[in-house]
This record gives sequence, C-alpha cells and structure tokens, in this order.
Amino acid sequence: MKADANLKFVYISYNHHMLDLDLLTLRDHLRVESRADGNYIWDPIRKKWLLHTREEVVRQLIVTYLTDILCFPSTLIQVEKGIQLNGMLKRFDILVYDRSLSPFLLIECKSPDVDISQNVFDQIARYNMALKVPYLLISNGLHHFCCSIDHEAKSYNFLDSIPSYQS
Repeated sequence: MKADANLKFVYISYNHHMLDLDLLTLRDHLRVESRADGNYIWDPIRKKWLLHTREEVVRQLIVTYLTDILCFPSTLIQVEKGIQLNGMLKRFDILVYDRSLSPFLLIECKSPDVDISQNVFDQIARYNMALKVPYLLISNGLHHFCCSIDHEAKSYNFLDSIPSYQS
C-alpha cells in the first residue's frame, strides 16, 4: 500500500489484515503476584514487578510470544523507553533490535478494551518517523496487525505473520 510522505496509514477495514494469533494461550507463562496494595506482573525484560493493568498484560504476553515462541533474544528487546519526537519525549511500548543493534520491530500495545483505530496506526507511524524500523506490530491482545515498512518508497504492506528474528 502507498502512504504519504509521513507514512500515514490510510484508514481501511483492517479486519482482513489481522494476524491469526492467540496470545491468551500464553497466560500461564506470566508471573503474577497478589500483594496487599494490588496485583503485580513480572516483566522479564525490565526485571521488575509492575502494577497489573490490562495494557501491561498485553505487553507481557507480546514479550512472551517474542521470546518463548519466536525465539527473539530478550537481550535485544527494550520495553517502555523514551524517544524524542518533534522536541517532545514519548515512550514506545516495545522495540526489538537486530544483531547489529539496529531497530527491527516496533510494537504498540493497547488494552483489550481499546479499539485498534486510525489513531493507533497514526501513533506508531509517528514513533517510527524517529526510529525508522522496518516492521511495525500493533496489538490490543485480541487483535493484531503487522506491517513491513519501505521508507524509501514511503509505503507499507500488511503481513500475515510477525517476521522471524534474523539470527
């Protein structure tokens, strides 16, 4: 698909581009702990317990899928790091690097109660203006979309699967 100069995604019916991915089968892989002040979930990338929110569960299910199923090295994954975008500090959800430490896959996670809309595609496209990643993934835990990006041609294509890690 062709996109404008800023790789703005054109709103279409995304349903026929959705990935067939059942993240809920990985729930048992997550470490969850109940405390007096609430429930927490373990983040193996940041190596700390985080407040158990619906978006954090999606983030951790994606990390689990990448590391346990697709065998992405956890040492090349960053979670919730800041980037400068038009002079403002923004935070991406997940960024995977290739072996040469170039950004490879940018992932935007939303809570399952958040619809994947044009705004979500615009958000990840804005982040990618700074990062120039060849692959984008958007997930709310229930619906998932993956695109390859051709920065020279300023175009994108929806993919049927998440690209495998190049070892």
